Amino acid sequence: ERKTLALLKYNARVRVISPNITRRLSELASECKIEVRTRDYRSGDLRGATLVFAATSNKKINKNIKEESEKKGIQVNVVDNPDLCTFIVPSVIKKDDIQIAISTSGRLPLLSKKLRKDISRYITNDYLRYLKILGNFRRYLLKNIQDAGKRNKIMRKISRMDVKEIIRMNSKELKERFL
Repeated sequence: ERKTLALLKYNARVRVISPNITRRLSELASECKIEVRTRDYRSGDLRGATLVFAATSNKKINKNIKEESEKKGIQVNVVDNPDLCTFIVPSVIKKDDIQIAISTSGRLPLLSKKLRKDISRYITNDYLRYLKILGNFRRYLLKNIQDAGKRNKIMRKISRMDVKEIIRMNSKELKERFL
C-alpha cells in the first residue's frame, strides 16, 4: 500500500497483484486509480511494466519476480532484499520545493526513516521562505547579469549570510545590497 500511494503521487499507472489487499487499495481500485488482480503472481504478469516492486513474504516468488524482471529488462526492487534489487528507494523529505533523499543503500531502511524524521524537523518555514526569496533573486540575476563570475560572487556572499537575515529582506533590499 505504501509503495502504491507513493507511486500515485507521481501519477504512475499502478497494477497490484496480491491474493489479499488492504481496504485502501480496494478503494483505489474501485475508484479506478489502480488495477488490482487478487491472486498470486504468475509468470507473464510483468508484461507492460516499466518498474516493479516485489513485496511478498515469499522468497521464491520474489526470486521469480526478480528473474522475470531481469529477462524483460525491467528495474525491480525486492523489498527487504537489496541483493535482488536493481534500484533502491530512498526515504524522501518533501516540503514545497525542498526535497531531500536519504539512503543507506538498502542496508538499514529504518535508519533512512529515522534520519528523514530527524532532518525534517530542521526544514522549517524559514527555509521555505529563504528558498522562495533567493530563488526569485537568482532568477533575476540570471536574467539581468550576463557575467557568470559576478553572479557567482554575489551568490557566494549571500550563502555566507544567516537564513534569518535573508528572510527579513525583500527583493528591493537584496538588489540594493548586492547590485
